[in-house]
Amino acid sequence: MKSHKGVSDLDWVTGIQNAINYVEEHLTDEIDFDLVSKEAACSSFYFQRVFGILCGITLGDYIRSRRLTLAGNELCATDTKVIDIALKYGYESPESFTRAFVKFHGITPSEAKKDGSKLKSFSRLSVKISLSGGNIMDYKIIEKEAFDIIEKVETHTVDNSENAKSIPDFWSRSHHDGTVKMLTELTTDRAFIFGVCYGNLAEDAKTFDYSIAAKCDKNTEIPEGFRKSTIPARTWAVFECKGSMPNAMQDMWHKIVSEFFPTSGYEPTYEMDIEAYTEGNMSSPDYRSEIWVPVVKK
Repeated sequence: MKSHKGVSDLDWVTGIQNAINYVEEHLTDEIDFDLVSKEAACSSFYFQRVFGILCGITLGDYIRSRRLTLAGNELCATDTKVIDIALKYGYESPESFTRAFVKFHGITPSEAKKDGSKLKSFSRLSVKISLSGGNIMDYKIIEKEAFDIIEKVETHTVDNSENAKSIPDFWSRSHHDGTVKMLTELTTDRAFIFGVCYGNLAEDAKTFDYSIAAKCDKNTEIPEGFRKSTIPARTWAVFECKGSMPNAMQDMWHKIVSEFFPTSGYEPTYEMDIEAYTEGNMSSPDYRSEIWVPVVKK
């Protein structure tokens, strides 16, 4: 995949690994996510998003897991005091360190010092993307005219990977407060309810807009708290997902990033992407959804 700064496919993959290497070299320092993303030659927004897709874990959780793994190793192998190890790995107090340690390892730091204690380990990541194919991916490249949507928008942040929690929370609130029901009633096309993730091309971008939306037309009345937007005419790569949520969608995103873009001759425009959800039981193995990504030829 090619970043909006012009990094080639394989250089981009190398950049992700360089970023991981940077993290590993600074696990005992305060880690600035902007500096990490520069190692991958892309914005903080895109780096954290793609890192999560490729690695299956947020950058913040990766750093936390690696620090607690190394802290556990040191507790077992040395006589270093708990407070010194806590401070070394970025915890402000023994109490906050103990809470995180117990959550990760299942035992306290003091118990970890005893002979025969069992600890968990999270190994260092190595990013490898296979270009050999072998997997079936249902997609189509189509031209779509511009279309209007009615949407409820929130701004989310990639700081500390907060978006991994805030977007599911946004969906949960929208189901409970009637937002999704209202969109279903107002839409001119009941085929899909959209999750629209708007890109942020600023180099140091940490926030982005995300909306829950549906198609509308010029006559649609826009209720308070919603807005009307136009999705521009674009060439779209449309990927069909089959299976229960969120696994089917996550699996398809991984294939898009690791298989489609490195080999297809297309690259994303980075303006936005759309997850299109149909009516039905999202827990069903037969549930169908789509991912729409605007693309251009390389």
